[in-house]
Amino acid sequence: MTQIAMVAGEPSGDLLGAHILAGIQQQAPQVSFTGIGGPALQKAGQKQWHDMAALSVFGYVDALKQLPRLWRIFQNTKKRCLSNPPDVFVGIDAPDFNLRLEKALKSAGIPTIQFVSPSIWAWRYERIHSIRQAVSHMLVLFPFEVSIYEKEGIPVTFVGHPLAREIPLAPDPLPARETLGLPEAAKVLAILPGSRQSEVKALTPLFLQTAQALQARDPQLQFIIPAVNSALGHTIDAYLRQYPLAHCRIIQAQQYDNEQPISWLCMQASDAVLLASGTAALEAMMFKRPMVISYILSALMRRIMAWQSGQQRPYTQWVGLPNVLANEEIAPEYLQEQATVENLLPAVERALYDQAHRTYVQERSLALHEQLRLDTAALTAKVVLSYLQR
Repeated sequence: MTQIAMVAGEPSGDLLGAHILAGIQQQAPQVSFTGIGGPALQKAGQKQWHDMAALSVFGYVDALKQLPRLWRIFQNTKKRCLSNPPDVFVGIDAPDFNLRLEKALKSAGIPTIQFVSPSIWAWRYERIHSIRQAVSHMLVLFPFEVSIYEKEGIPVTFVGHPLAREIPLAPDPLPARETLGLPEAAKVLAILPGSRQSEVKALTPLFLQTAQALQARDPQLQFIIPAVNSALGHTIDAYLRQYPLAHCRIIQAQQYDNEQPISWLCMQASDAVLLASGTAALEAMMFKRPMVISYILSALMRRIMAWQSGQQRPYTQWVGLPNVLANEEIAPEYLQEQATVENLLPAVERALYDQAHRTYVQERSLALHEQLRLDTAALTAKVVLSYLQR
């Protein structure tokens, strides 16, 4: 029987993997799937060697703590693939795990397909040489990544971003405001200081002081702050007692029966977003919300990143994906020493109240969203099937 091994390292990859599996089985029902995934892949019919939760690590410190367990899972997965070789291996994100595994499998003659490229366009371009050794075909999220791999002679296909089909092209704020109990006509700023304690502790005081300055100018301005878990909610609440705001609510994920991330509900309900740099900026772009991006790394983390990459800053002019995709600054960025109330205040005011700026950002965001809005699962399945047919 034809066999595909698939390794997904996080919930979004698990969902995408399940869609890919379904797309392949529609055209090739005899294919069986084994590997590492979560509940979506298991429900779709993949035989699990390990649960993907075992691959979840957060930051350098957690990775070091979990290294022995990760190494055992890596060796076990490699042994399984080499002793009973799959016809194709598909790695979904999790580059530290998958690229190492793919190098061993490709050397053994197993075709390897990697979905999601490491951000070599921003950090450590020299990884392209190890990627060439590891990957038979790279599937990329962003159109500008295609030329990088073509130049390096690595087969590549742009398959779009899976989030682009989940977020509507014209999101309506009113249902989200109704769910959250927000006034229909109010000005609303969503504040997203991050999804990790280190990010929340670094950015929340700055964001709340900026919000206080905004509210001094517009006393009716509303604020919503999503918290993905109770621990983050408690941390944010402690800072709110230190920097109090009127018309401000912490939106706890467990309080709402909502299939989508709680941050999406807040973005949809908002007029503008003040957020930590990361995937949230791409999501805010897809919700067509003008935003201001900020980030503060600790001195230790800056040293670790500079040591690991040999760089003090990314190759790109910007760190926010909306700006990288647009090749212009549609979302102001204030990082490190530039992350001050004096800088954030006028930028957020512009995002909230400057209608010409808001219209331009929304138009550019829509164009970028449409560019990314492909049938990612079907395009990925097509590439995988092409390797099965060789």
